[in-house]
Amino acid sequence: QVQLVESGGGLVQPGGSLELSCAASGSIFTVSTMGWYRQAPGKQRELVAMYFSGGSKNYADSVKGRFTISRDNAKNAVFLRMNSLKPEDTAVYYCNGELNRYWKDAYSNYWGQGTQVTVAS
Repeated sequence: QVQLVESGGGLVQPGGSLELSCAASGSIFTVSTMGWYRQAPGKQRELVAMYFSGGSKNYADSVKGRFTISRDNAKNAVFLRMNSLKPEDTAVYYCNGELNRYWKDAYSNYWGQGTQVTVAS
């Protein structure tokens, strides 16, 4: 069984910073991409940042220059450093990982349970 567990959400004032963490555990063979999505009330889930297995990264336009994604492959972990937070960044943030569980297994997507980030004064 595979689990992705997030931590680090909370309440922060506009202009503040937070760092989210996510670690994948369980029966894992290879982790391909890892990333972060978010879903605000009444809106669809959207990509925030993605870290590909080759080392490249992709960011939503709305967070470029403010958010930084990083990864620790040895720990199957991904992090999201969020600076200059705005009220519109308020959402539930979900960790996503594409991985397989044994050699030649097909890759599947796994999700964390989500962590709330609220930006308000």
